[in-house]
Amino acid sequence: MSLTPTAGQTVGPFFGYALPFPHDDELVPPGTPGTVTLHGRVYDGHGEPVPDAILELWQADADGNLIQEQGSLRRDAGPDEWAFTGFGRSSTDAEGRYSFTTVVPGAPFFAITVFARGLLNRLFTRAYLPDHAGDPFLDTVDADRRSTVLTTQDETGYVFDVHLQGERETVFLAYPRHLS
Repeated sequence: MSLTPTAGQTVGPFFGYALPFPHDDELVPPGTPGTVTLHGRVYDGHGEPVPDAILELWQADADGNLIQEQGSLRRDAGPDEWAFTGFGRSSTDAEGRYSFTTVVPGAPFFAITVFARGLLNRLFTRAYLPDHAGDPFLDTVDADRRSTVLTTQDETGYVFDVHLQGERETVFLAYPRHLS
């Protein structure tokens, strides 16, 4: 018997009402000592903001430890006490903006996954801190493309824009088990 493949389906646009949860963009509560923001915009191939994307953030804690807990915030000792888990999710607004409240990771980068309309699969990238010296992966990225995975520092933390296509396309990573 011969099977004919069916057409693929794109992701979304359903993020605005199906996935956001209260405080899912807060890896630490606002006002926590050492809090920074990681924020920016998501752009399509024409440089237009993508208003219905979701970004997931995965990161080490301030000491460089990878926490193995589920959920973006885990209630620990009481209703107002939160434990850092290293995971968060942020939706883009009408201008393509997203933001995470977090801590500076004890590793040189934030790991980011992008879900957006028109994508058949999620996209993986890294947002490197300005002081990223000697990272083995970053050293393999072509020098002319390296700036697409570097954050810039501002008064609240770090800025990282994601370009899905075009001249300024962000470097995306391929993981073999996620290619199908």
